Amino acid sequence: MKISNFFIDRPIFASVLSIIIMFAGFIALMNLPIEQYPNITPPLIQVSTYYPGAGAQTIADSVAAPLEQQINGVENMIYMSSQNSSSGNYLLNVYFEVGSDPKKAQIDVNNNVSKVLAQLPEEVQRQGVIVQKQTPNILLFVALQSPDGRYNDIFMSNYATINVVTELQLIPGVSQVSIIGARDYAMRIWLKPDRMAQLGITTSDVVDSIREQNSQVPAGMIGGNPTSLPIELTLPMLATGRLTTAEEFENIIIKANADGSMVFVKDIAEVELGAANYDVNAKLNNKSMTAIAIYQQYGANALEVADKVKTKMKELATRFPNGIEYTIPYDTTKFVKASIHEVAITILEAAILVVLVVLLFLQNLRATLIPMLAMLVSIVGAFAGMLVLGYSINTLTLFAMVLAIGIVVDDAIVVIENVEHNMRALKLSAPAAAKKAMAEVSGPVIAIVFVLCAVFIPVAFLGGITGELYRQFAITISIAVVISGVVALTLSPALAALLLKHKKEDSKFTIKFNHAFERLGNRYVKIARLLLMNPLLALSIFVIVCLSVGFMYKLVPSSFIPIEDQGYIMAVGMLPDGASLHRVDAVTSQIDNLTKTHPAVTDVVALDGFGLLDGLNRNNQSSYFIVFKDWSERTGKNQAAPALLQQLAPKYAALQEAVVIPFNPPAIQGIGSVGGFEFWVQSRSSGNIESLEKYAKEIVAKANQSPVLRGVSTNIDATAKQFFLSYDREKSKSMAVSIAEVYQTLQAMMGSLYVNNFNKFGRVYNVYVQAEDVYRSTPYKLGEIYVRSLNASMVPLKSLINIRNSTGPSLISRFNSFNAARINGSAAAGFSSGQAMAAMEEIAREILPPEMSFSWGGQSYQEKKW
Repeated sequence: MKISNFFIDRPIFASVLSIIIMFAGFIALMNLPIEQYPNITPPLIQVSTYYPGAGAQTIADSVAAPLEQQINGVENMIYMSSQNSSSGNYLLNVYFEVGSDPKKAQIDVNNNVSKVLAQLPEEVQRQGVIVQKQTPNILLFVALQSPDGRYNDIFMSNYATINVVTELQLIPGVSQVSIIGARDYAMRIWLKPDRMAQLGITTSDVVDSIREQNSQVPAGMIGGNPTSLPIELTLPMLATGRLTTAEEFENIIIKANADGSMVFVKDIAEVELGAANYDVNAKLNNKSMTAIAIYQQYGANALEVADKVKTKMKELATRFPNGIEYTIPYDTTKFVKASIHEVAITILEAAILVVLVVLLFLQNLRATLIPMLAMLVSIVGAFAGMLVLGYSINTLTLFAMVLAIGIVVDDAIVVIENVEHNMRALKLSAPAAAKKAMAEVSGPVIAIVFVLCAVFIPVAFLGGITGELYRQFAITISIAVVISGVVALTLSPALAALLLKHKKEDSKFTIKFNHAFERLGNRYVKIARLLLMNPLLALSIFVIVCLSVGFMYKLVPSSFIPIEDQGYIMAVGMLPDGASLHRVDAVTSQIDNLTKTHPAVTDVVALDGFGLLDGLNRNNQSSYFIVFKDWSERTGKNQAAPALLQQLAPKYAALQEAVVIPFNPPAIQGIGSVGGFEFWVQSRSSGNIESLEKYAKEIVAKANQSPVLRGVSTNIDATAKQFFLSYDREKSKSMAVSIAEVYQTLQAMMGSLYVNNFNKFGRVYNVYVQAEDVYRSTPYKLGEIYVRSLNASMVPLKSLINIRNSTGPSLISRFNSFNAARINGSAAAGFSSGQAMAAMEEIAREILPPEMSFSWGGQSYQEKKW
């Protein structure tokens, strides 16, 4: 072939070409992002808001219904799920097709939210509705602690926000930094209803006074244009604006009496610089901490970003006040490093095996060197192609390299064997033998490249998450194969012409090996001849093999992605509905003590008041990240994370105060909140929560009896203890009391009412009014709260409201705009996720009535779809 002859005559040119390929590959290798898997997570847009004092049903009816009705069906949306909690939180997760543009998705969702803002409650509009891209990849947790207790949670959280979070957000590759359970500063006006009643003051008086006297006023300018006067100076005017200290808020005037005396805020309330939210307590090893979560940008180099975060934290730590320390208890890059390290070792082992096999059969060090160089050029050069296509170094692309090592040497071996044959049989010189060989095998070499590409490239056209998962795998192999073909036509014949010499006599080992291999080859020829002479026999064997493969394929359990030891597990602790955060803290202490007794455990990260499954603040729940020792210290089979989960589960089951369910983490971050399956039961008719709970719990009970399933649970509870307030409208009208006044007073006293803002430390914070805790401890305290009638008399709320014990949902979940119950679980040992999903569907079909249906979410949705 003329091309090959050109390079045979110009070996330096061939070498330079290969060096350029390798040089490009090395440059790409230093710039490629490193991650565990390709970017295969569906884009997620979160819509969230807060309705202070509202219950789950109120939020579902007044917030979730209008928002989801408008958002449903937005372009490329695959499904959405929402949580409406009795703590006043609303969270909607909208998932989009893999490969969708998250920026466009956010704009589309935001536009639809804007269309229905006017339909939302006024207090929700004041709080604001947040629409944001949610990056699912938590890279690591940074824990700030005050070991000697010198600083409280509020100081620690705000110190982290001002001095740490802002710095970490500037690091390239970091998409988001957030504090879980943040205690952002807020001016807290803790009202005393009894003092207010004595002085004839209502909640509205307090709120109106704060809004009036804590405002930003533009005072104008002296000598400003336009003016016809010959003004020499133009100076701005400053006026008293927003208040900044608790003392200033204490001195806000609420009422001026006829005798000239004044009623100040401090006369009817305690004022402090407190926190906007007290719902979550973060702990590390049962000690209070400020939990800073760092999220990685799509396509960023995980290891590089983590290293930069750690370097920045070391720098920031030098400026910490005495008594503040930090640790990094949760670091996902440890697993990424371990995975990459294992695959790198596999690549090295594969390369060594290939070298030994090639040397064994070629029986010539010079000849072996040529395919080895071809392998090196092809593998390193493939990194350049990966960079051009926007790929990353991940588990799948490295596995592609492992497979490619055994493939890319084939072309070079074909060339070398043919050159050696010509030298031995035709007694040609190496250059002449190389030219003759290339005239004979150039076509087959090109054909090999096309055939191999035809095998792998179609995989890249698979749709959905499966296609995204294996696209980089297939294309990486194809790039390496194409480069190996180029090398086989250029570098390999040039090196053969330079390096190959006529063979001397074979060694004794070589003679024995060749004889043994020749005998094996002769037997193969005999079998092949027999099959050629008996085509019916050959066809029968072929059919039997095909049928056997098909039969065994059906027998082998199917699974989307296997469970791996990622170095930690997760757990959710659930107390009875209505349990206080103090009780949750007590249970966390027990769980921490139980868990730390296991020798494999290093750290326990606890988020008391946070529900891991629904992503909302829940007073009766807690979430745990249980971190194990390094893999090198856990070498036994019973030391893998799934096995450790089985060892810890009985300890948790023995707890009487709470139900604690441990989970494996999701196999791929961002596809599901926990490992296992995510099953949704939907009510498509009345949406009755009681009926939904009945059928969901029947499914859970039957699923837990199945040998295929393990740890099946649901978070639905339609009978949580509540108090029901009935409002006497007739009496209210007869006493000339405004209904709006009653509801605002209830929200402010028993919930929390946002008033306006104040500035401090160069930031904007909120002002809230709320009754002191002693006035919110029992429902009977409502008797001490008063409202003013239109005729200026003070009316106790107890005369207008009746209170009775009731039950209702503390959390309402919705899936694709329907009320739904979420069921989580996993496959039992020895069964696959596919078998577990089939078992769940079979149970659901047996139990659910026609007006109810089921759907899959998270990783289960992707597995079912593809």
